[in-house]
Amino acid sequence: MDTSDPPRPTVEPLHILLAGRWDGDERDAWLAALAAALPEAVWWLDAGGPQAGRIEVAVVANPAPGVLAGLPRLGLIQSLWAGVDRLLADPTLPAEVPLARMVDPAMNAAMAQTALWATLTLHRGFHRYAQAQREGRWAPHAQRRADEVAVAVLGLGQMGRATASRLRALGYAVTGWSLHEAIDAPVPAVAGPAALPALLARSEIVINLLPLTDATRGLLDAAFFAALPRGAALVNLARGAHVIDADLLAALDSGQLGHAVLDVFRTEPLPADHRYWRHSAVTLLPHAAALTDARSAAAVVARNVRAWRSGEALLHRVDRRRGY
Repeated sequence: MDTSDPPRPTVEPLHILLAGRWDGDERDAWLAALAAALPEAVWWLDAGGPQAGRIEVAVVANPAPGVLAGLPRLGLIQSLWAGVDRLLADPTLPAEVPLARMVDPAMNAAMAQTALWATLTLHRGFHRYAQAQREGRWAPHAQRRADEVAVAVLGLGQMGRATASRLRALGYAVTGWSLHEAIDAPVPAVAGPAALPALLARSEIVINLLPLTDATRGLLDAAFFAALPRGAALVNLARGAHVIDADLLAALDSGQLGHAVLDVFRTEPLPADHRYWRHSAVTLLPHAAALTDARSAAAVVARNVRAWRSGEALLHRVDRRRGY
């Protein structure tokens, strides 16, 4: 009598494309983290050739337009970045394939940390102390309480909620704003375009964490800045295209806006001749407010890929009509 185990059915390996635009050794680092999180997968770095007919999942970081066209078995597109505006701008992106964006818990925490640093800097005038040091001036100024500083957080997604919660824990008077609808938030919140002017009128610091969509592109314009109290501050950690640069510079030059902390720009790297580099009322970061952590993000990718393969619901699936 044969007591050996029956042969197990062969499981077809999962073929995944890793595609994007990378700096230095960034792609290799991502591949190592993703392969460790999904050891059952076969990874491809090129969609051309016979593998085009095998690839079922694409893990992407703003790949060049057209890269995802011509993959007949493609069933899931998983972005490594939180923003998907560049992906959605690709007219060849397969419309019928589900797209998921990255929501990385480590990145959410890092973004909240940067927002806290910016808020503390603006509230306590640490940027002015830095300038005084460069000029050799001993110039202490009055210190206000956090609950006397009204902060508006625009965008109540994962990053916005994490940021608002941390700011409230430090005692700031925080109000959130969502473009489309009131959503569950850890702070008082308002929603819709009609509610924005009144919120701006009472906000000393505005932190932008909105997704970039047709409805939010260019939202931070002359009218937006004019609605703020004179001397208010902007912290833009979302997308450069949210801002009309000429309007922001005019508001800074006139004193309507007292300071701007900018991490993102329409053209990156920021051109060397741009006025932001040398403007005394601008603190500039090189799109470094929150970098995706490959280790935690790879775990998010693995969870979504396995959910897709088993027919379960995806995390953070993009609503293409809304753009996020």
